[in-house]
Amino acid sequence: MGVTARRNGAHSAVTILPADPQEPPEPEEDPPAEPHPAAADWCGLHPDDLPDGLLVADHTGRVVCFNAAAVRITALDPRDVLGLPVEQALPLEDLEGRRWWPLTDPYGGLAIRAGQPERNLLLPGGREVLVAARYVRERPTGPVRRLVVTLRGTDARRRTERSHAELIATVAHELRSPLTSVKGFTATLLAKWERFTDDQKKLMLETVDADANRVTRLIAELLDISRIDSGRLEVRRQPVDLAAAVQRHVDAHVAAGQRADRFSVRVGQPLPALWADPDKVDQVLGNLLENAVRHGEGTVTIEVGPSSAADDGRPAGTAVTVSDEGPGIPEESMSRVFTRFWRGSKRGGTGLGLYIVKGIVEAHGGTIAVGRAAGGGAEFRFTLPVGVPAFLA
Repeated sequence: MGVTARRNGAHSAVTILPADPQEPPEPEEDPPAEPHPAAADWCGLHPDDLPDGLLVADHTGRVVCFNAAAVRITALDPRDVLGLPVEQALPLEDLEGRRWWPLTDPYGGLAIRAGQPERNLLLPGGREVLVAARYVRERPTGPVRRLVVTLRGTDARRRTERSHAELIATVAHELRSPLTSVKGFTATLLAKWERFTDDQKKLMLETVDADANRVTRLIAELLDISRIDSGRLEVRRQPVDLAAAVQRHVDAHVAAGQRADRFSVRVGQPLPALWADPDKVDQVLGNLLENAVRHGEGTVTIEVGPSSAADDGRPAGTAVTVSDEGPGIPEESMSRVFTRFWRGSKRGGTGLGLYIVKGIVEAHGGTIAVGRAAGGGAEFRFTLPVGVPAFLA
């Protein structure tokens, strides 16, 4: 092996140690083919340029490369690592306290093994790190010429696990209340059916029905989140009359007890023909109007019109703006509105609705943004491209 120059700077740790003069010469091999120019450029990449930690040991098990990211992740001094046997330089343990290097035995284990998949291991001091290894051999079942180990921190994985834990806790909390109500009313009705009047029975059954609907909505939200996170949210495009859909939602709020003069619907013409998933568009409109009614104040204004024109002069899609005259969303919270569990107030809700709205709009190829309305309240604006029928997509 040759010697590479160290990089200047306090944080540079990469080096390749010279070969031991007592080591037998490596067997002669056929001269390698000329590398492709692109491959030559890639080989010029310095290990310190890699975002993950890199440790390389030679055929004797000595550490010959330990890059800057590995120094940052492990907090080890490269002078205490380079040149040492890998099991001494980086004494890793699994989560059950077993020493990892004797357990995997890279140099003396099965000759058909190509490496180790990424797993959680413990550094000295008990800090977790994600470790993967590759065994580079002269031939498929030959001795290991090089051991290449990558190291990654666990911060990103912990954030994901924390998000999942928060989701489970939120779901458990939201399910407990309606299920307790359903169980209580049904048990009471079964035990004392004859003691209640028809009006009392009707009231209790209506409560059970409303709570069952609440559970159904929550389960639907969870399924939507799962599909959005995995990129499996299906969009079944059909012709959608967006102006009629908006009016339908406004009529439903009025029928539920809201004043008709609280809503102002403005439709700009001509609207382009829109191909979208009608159920999911209803879900987006329903959520935005519900938020404006519940958390906003004053008049709720819904504007529907063609979005910015395409290069050929035709509308690129349809834009919908929902605004209110309430206190609005604080400037420092604008960036978190479409994240999981964000709540604009303490008036209930799971905090998942706007996250799902964003996922649905983006699944259609559209965009959504939040800002401050002219009246001081919150303003949500989403655009949907014209789209094509599902059978042509």
